[in-house]
Amino acid sequence: MSQLHFDAWITVVVVGGILGLLVATSLPADLLMLGGLTILLLAGVLTVPQAFAGFANEGMLTVAVLYIIVAGLRETGVVAWISHAIFGRPKTVMGAQLRMMLPVAGLSAFMNNTPLVAAMLPAVTEWGKKFRIPPSKLLMPLSFATVLGGLCTLIGTSTNVIAAGLMQRSVEAGQLTEGMSFFTLMWVGMPCALVGIAYMAIASRWLLPVREATFRQTDDPRAYTVEMRVAPNGPVVGKTIEEAGLRHLTDMYLAGIERNGEIIPAVGPHMKLAADDQLVFVGVVDSVVELQRIRGLVPATNQVFKLHGRRGGRTLIEAVVSNTCPLLGKTIREGRFRTQYNAVVIAVARKGERLHGKIGDIVLETGDTLLLEARPSFVQQQRNSRDFFLVSPLDGSAPPRHERAPVALAILIGMVVLASVFEQVPYFIERGYSTLHAALLAGGLMLITGCCSADTVRRTVDWPVLIVIAATLGLGTALSSTGLSTAFASGLVALAGPEPMSQLAVIYLVTMLLTEVLSNTTAVVLMYPIGLATAQQLGVNPLPFIVALTIAGSCGFATPIGYQTNLMVYAPGGYKFVDYLRFGIPLNLIVCAVTLVVTPLVYPF
Repeated sequence: MSQLHFDAWITVVVVGGILGLLVATSLPADLLMLGGLTILLLAGVLTVPQAFAGFANEGMLTVAVLYIIVAGLRETGVVAWISHAIFGRPKTVMGAQLRMMLPVAGLSAFMNNTPLVAAMLPAVTEWGKKFRIPPSKLLMPLSFATVLGGLCTLIGTSTNVIAAGLMQRSVEAGQLTEGMSFFTLMWVGMPCALVGIAYMAIASRWLLPVREATFRQTDDPRAYTVEMRVAPNGPVVGKTIEEAGLRHLTDMYLAGIERNGEIIPAVGPHMKLAADDQLVFVGVVDSVVELQRIRGLVPATNQVFKLHGRRGGRTLIEAVVSNTCPLLGKTIREGRFRTQYNAVVIAVARKGERLHGKIGDIVLETGDTLLLEARPSFVQQQRNSRDFFLVSPLDGSAPPRHERAPVALAILIGMVVLASVFEQVPYFIERGYSTLHAALLAGGLMLITGCCSADTVRRTVDWPVLIVIAATLGLGTALSSTGLSTAFASGLVALAGPEPMSQLAVIYLVTMLLTEVLSNTTAVVLMYPIGLATAQQLGVNPLPFIVALTIAGSCGFATPIGYQTNLMVYAPGGYKFVDYLRFGIPLNLIVCAVTLVVTPLVYPF
């Protein structure tokens, strides 16, 4: 016992130190977690298998594989379609948050949280960027809304499924008369979701940070002139400029349309697009990249289709023409740019001037900035060339593989359906099938069908997030193996007194605190027998206790490690640990209050 006591105190110091450093410093979370895990390993609190079991954990591996799914959705343009079709055009930040949170919460009730956030994360990020909304204002609400929506049905979260399984075991053991139905949680979860979403929409104005640094600078004086063509039989044919999403492009405007050899300079929002229309845009580089992702528009020059290799393997590159470039004084067409450099000029910028005429007819001058579509190898080949002053690639600018979009969308839907089936149907549960199996199948299909490339996957995987998830699981093992978590839970419950309401409140709060530092499933598994035993000792209905601890087990809003989806938005949102405390603690308390008020009304003691 003395050794156990010593190990427990070491664990308290290490975990407390990590949390303190996360709050007080900007040190990377993955390094702090790994450092704490190393200390516990060297101190003998954890064995090597215990410390590093998290790196083989199913949840961590699932998140890793989901990055492949996200890469496929992004590269095929499904992300842009989702954002345009579902989210629409918000007028305010609050409006944007509500447009995003309400449908996401609704979907989350019938979908696993992790794949849903994986699918929505890039779509929400790009949508926010398009309308100048910082990702920090959208991504934490995305994660939290997904969790809140998952409280409404049996299949909403893995936590609910585990609680239902524990209840079924209790029924078989004669401890309970009935298990959890599909909508048992809905009558408590739905009020929690609605109140929680309202809180986030209102309070985010003051409690969520603005990370403007996550955006590229848009005060760039370079105004690119770029031509795009309306693809025949594409989705924008017959649509108005407004309906096609071409009227309110960020830092870009439609300067004119060439149709059947005629120039239409003044383009109204209600003008309908026709097949093979040549659209002339003027805007900054970020907007050119955004333009490339619109399904139904292709570069006006057919040169892009004559380059070697498929378009999905290319990227956009900025190159500044030097005073020794052999093409000076020649048009892009006369200089045979594609043949000379195996690259195609997509757009040209010249000292903020508006350039007229077709891209191929522009006469190159010293200092012109060219936006090129080329293979990534172009950068290395031309970086030391005398033809260009500067050569730099644009991250995330690979042309979308729109033709693969239906395949990628079908794979996503299939994965979500399979994940739900694997976690609900007894046949698959008995054989150990889970969301990981569905994700592995979907990830493999994304690669096999060409929806994404292996190189893209390597660049897409967020290794720090995976390290944090794995290390957190190791720290949770330390809390459990030393008896700290059990002692903590039992001690607080013992202090609650004989009243069912006070016991319910304590069980909820303890579960909520445990889920912030342990996994949500671990917290529920640990607290379930305590909640059941408490109800039996008091001689009251155990269902309110089970419902309360199930909801509390999912509601880890106060830390990035409280729930997997919190970690998924941590880096893309540019958040700090303290941001979760500031925004998440009030939400934890609000959901707690709603649960404690509603649960006894719906399921009396």
